Amino acid sequence: MRRVKIIEEKFFIWLSAFMTYSLIAVLAFIILVIFIKGFGALNWDMVLKTPRGGYYYGGEGGVLNAIIGSLYIAVGATLIAIIIGVPAALYLNVQLIRYRRTQNTIRYFLDALWGIPSIVYGAFGFSLMIFFGMNASLLAGIITVALLIVPIMVRTFDEVLSTIPKGLHEASLALGSTRTETAFKVLFKQGFPGFITAVLLSFGRGIGDAASVLFTAGYTDNIPVNLDEPAATLPLAIFFQLGSPIPEVRDRAFASAIILTGIILTISIGARILSKRYSKTNLT
Repeated sequence: MRRVKIIEEKFFIWLSAFMTYSLIAVLAFIILVIFIKGFGALNWDMVLKTPRGGYYYGGEGGVLNAIIGSLYIAVGATLIAIIIGVPAALYLNVQLIRYRRTQNTIRYFLDALWGIPSIVYGAFGFSLMIFFGMNASLLAGIITVALLIVPIMVRTFDEVLSTIPKGLHEASLALGSTRTETAFKVLFKQGFPGFITAVLLSFGRGIGDAASVLFTAGYTDNIPVNLDEPAATLPLAIFFQLGSPIPEVRDRAFASAIILTGIILTISIGARILSKRYSKTNLT
């Protein structure tokens, strides 16, 4: 009987290891394919110039408009998600700590909102644009992407806050702190590494999504200078370039994918470093 348990344990250990390394291998393969196909088309013009005449037919220029537009939309939407999501997550874990049924109901709806396809958010944002008489613009894209990533922000930060010992919460209240002080000065500080993770996930989803901005942000070869102007994004630039019959333009799509991947990886690494440093500061 003991030998069967040992064999069973080793089997599941090997199975878990196989699945883990398979995921890493798939990710590495995807990145490798993107670099192989796009590295030859990647140059400084891609990063530093906007599209020139006939760009999508093999003309000169780059995707600076899409890079700036993606950053505008992702940063703006993430800031809105932080403003809405952080108080909401803290409210769930401070004010509603005694109402488990209400907590679970809210979490259920947030999970449902997280799972809704981004094209649905795009359609909803498009309906709002029509209702308010707005055109496809940077502002419409920011609002739509913010709606998309708010559930991600709230649920990710909420999961971290729910792991903080309740004794810390009770001790803060026992020392005379208000619930608001406990939320922002105790729980938020303890959950800051999780907050960084929530911001990272939200930003990554926002900058990499195409469906939600397809009808709301529009597309342009120029860099927007006002909120009511249309804005290009890297996912849409990749989409339009991949649809070209010209091989050179399709190679540029993979080069744009390298740029997008590089932006996300850079922000991810920076966020991880910041999170680790803050965690060490808390421990000391």
